[in-house]
Order: sequence, then structure tokens, then C-alpha cells
Amino acid sequence: MKAYVLHQIGDFRLETVPDPVPKENEVIVAVKAAGICGSDISRVYKSGTYSYPLIPGHEFAGEVAELGPGVEASWKNRRVGVFPLIPCGVCAPCQRKQYEMCRNYGYLGSRSAGGFAEYVAVPEKNLIALPDGVSFEAAAMLEPMAVAVHSMRRIQPEKNEKIVVCGLGAIGMFLVMFLREAGMEEIFTIGNKELPKQIMARMGIPSDHFCDSRQQEADSWLKERTGGLGADVFFECVGKEDTFAQAVRNAAPGGRVMTVGNPASDMGLDKNTYWKILRNQLTIMGTWNSSFTHDPEDDWHYVLKRLEEGKICPEEMISHRLPFDCLEEGFRMMRDKTQDYGKVMGEMEVKA
Repeated sequence: MKAYVLHQIGDFRLETVPDPVPKENEVIVAVKAAGICGSDISRVYKSGTYSYPLIPGHEFAGEVAELGPGVEASWKNRRVGVFPLIPCGVCAPCQRKQYEMCRNYGYLGSRSAGGFAEYVAVPEKNLIALPDGVSFEAAAMLEPMAVAVHSMRRIQPEKNEKIVVCGLGAIGMFLVMFLREAGMEEIFTIGNKELPKQIMARMGIPSDHFCDSRQQEADSWLKERTGGLGADVFFECVGKEDTFAQAVRNAAPGGRVMTVGNPASDMGLDKNTYWKILRNQLTIMGTWNSSFTHDPEDDWHYVLKRLEEGKICPEEMISHRLPFDCLEEGFRMMRDKTQDYGKVMGEMEVKA
């Protein structure tokens, strides 16, 4: 099969590799759509991964092409989304079905072969069946959507609260989408690119609820719009020390700060920021990944239900659609920031 293989940091090639063979309780998924995550850019060009060679890609969907021993026959030819985290099943969080906090997890696309390929081996337990009306593109975004939902459900914003989303990458924009769907009205957004500004407008965020941090000073902007009190809930979706400090500065007394963005560097706390946490009695929460337990109440089913009912349209986030053979162009574009982008989607069809 054809696959994009990372041999070392920066050595990323489209090449022919052996087809995967399903082990017990695994299936082979024929990949139909795969999204590029910001973490993929870091993995390929900066931070590397756990072992080489590796096929990256953890945001993907497709069709079950082959069954391994022990897999239910009903999965054959089914359209599926894929939860990329492979829990150990035995640690304390796993025993509580908090698989996103597994102490010894595997992960498709970082610790084992992922979805930037024609085919990928996936544990049966990591599959979620897709309703007919849900596209492969939408299903390839189940993972980042569920991550956004997980952060929202953990901090439990209320409709009368003032909510700030700082950082409008894919997760931040999905977060705004689900906050809107949940009925939140006082949502203030902070971004620094034109395309997210346009997407926010399409979502119904008023222009005076979008702070363009290239041109406006966010602290004074927020102070004006919150009557000087600050935000009841502040989602930090950037992962930088200065934006975390900004979140703390701009949280209302008794407010909650949800840290969502993966750290871009070491994070520190200066004395004044620490005092703000103490004196305003803030709640600081962290979130990572999403819940996938096969129960109707988990994050993935929460998202899938809204997709099936047509309450959300994540395809609006897709700014670039690239054929499989040209997918590396998307990686370079995101690395070099040569264009504004929302979600970059690979259409995983290999040219004859």
C-alpha cells in the first residue's frame, strides 16, 4: 500500500509499504478521509515520535475492509470512525472507564501506525459505526470535536455566564461550535487570523465578540465587554505561558479556567499570576483527549448524535481538501503558515 512514513524528524516520505495484517480483535480500515492535526506538524518537523519508521495520522475515518480473528462479522464493510487512543485496560483510570487518562496507552499515529495510509490496523474496540448521513470527512473530525466537547463538559458552562475562547485553531473553533449548539450566548473569542474570524461570523458570533489580537489589546477589550469583572469561564486553547497568564488575569472572581492547548514550551507562573489564582479563588482545570466508553453518554456519541441530527456542520471548518498524493503540501503549508487554514483534510484516494 501507499503510506506517508516518518523516518526521522523532517524525513517524511510517501512510499510503498507492506499492507497491515490484522491481529486478534483487530480490523483493517480502508482510510477514506484523514485530517492533519497541529500535533502532526510538530511530530513530523520538530519533536519526532517514539519509534521509527512510523505512519502518522490519528484523525481519520474509513470502511472496514478485513477482519482479524475474534472480530464480529457484522463489522465487515461498515463505515467507521476511529478512537485513536488504545487503553491498556488494567490501570486504575481504565478500571473506572476513564480511558483518556490511561497510564500505559498506545496511540494510532504516534505510537503505532496511523491513518496517513491506504489501510490501517485498528482494534475492534476503537471503532464507532457511522450513521448513513455522516460523511467520512465529518467522521475524520470526530476526534478533535470530541476533544473540544470533553473540555466543555468538564467545566460545565452555564447559559448566563460570560465565556472566552482564546485560540481559534481547530479545537478552539470546534469548541465555539459546540458552545453555540449548547445554547451559550455570551461567547467572546480571541484570534489572530482572518479565516477564523470569518468562520466565527458564520457561526453567529457578533463582530464585537471577536478580538483580533493583531490589532486589539485583548485585556482591555475583555475588560470593556465584561464590565470590568472578567470571564466566568476562560478556555485557553493556545498552550503558551503568556496566554495562560492572560486567562488568569481575565477570569472573574470565582471564575474557572480550562487549559486546553497542548504546551508549546515550558510553562511558568510569575508571582502576580499566582496571586490572581489565590485572591480570586479561581478554579484551574486541565483536559486532555476525550471519553470513549461505548456508552451513549461519552463524548464521541455526544458528537455523533449531533452530527446525525444535523445540529452541527464541521465540514464548514475545512479550508483545504487535498488528494492523498498531495497531502505533504498540506503539511508544509501548515508548518510554514503560508496560508490561513482551518482544517486541512486529506481525501485518501490514491491515483491510478
